[in-house]
Amino acid sequence: MSFIEKIRSTIVISSILGATLASAAVAQSRSPQGIAAKFQAADVNHDGKLTLEEAKAGMPRVAEAFDTIDVEKKGYLTLEQIQAFAAKR
Repeated sequence: MSFIEKIRSTIVISSILGATLASAAVAQSRSPQGIAAKFQAADVNHDGKLTLEEAKAGMPRVAEAFDTIDVEKKGYLTLEQIQAFAAKR
């Protein structure tokens, strides 16, 4: 194997590994535990409710779907609502 072929091989392997790690990170962030960890970090006043402002700062994807998730129009989301919404996707 030539030097150029070795470099190409290394680049391909690195690309595959990077894509695999990125996929694993996305899967983890969508898991109930990953969502719970993000929720706890975003819920800055620790009241168990995520306002639109908290969502914008800590869970931007949730903020984008806030009105869809907040079906009762209470102005906040609970962890359970977010997890149920994520499970449907």
